Amino acid sequence: MRVDKFLKVSRLIKRREVAKQLCDAGYVHYCDKVAKPSTEVEPGGELRLKLGRHTLTVKVLSLLPHANKESASSMYEILEDKIESRGNENA
Repeated sequence: MRVDKFLKVSRLIKRREVAKQLCDAGYVHYCDKVAKPSTEVEPGGELRLKLGRHTLTVKVLSLLPHANKESASSMYEILEDKIESRGNENA
């Protein structure tokens, strides 16, 4: 399954076009490599999303062609959910 479709079906990103834009901008990494929208994901792979100061690392568990709200979260396991602090707090 393409990474842009996985992000949409798993509901990590709301729209596939937004997922494509994030990939094109270099904010999506799959197995420690910058992912293009057409990068194929496999169960067991690690996906890292950088959304502003928020970095989310997930492990792909399953690939479903369609998922409802309840089954979407079973497609991945959150490994790390980190929010970076602002750099100019002490200024």
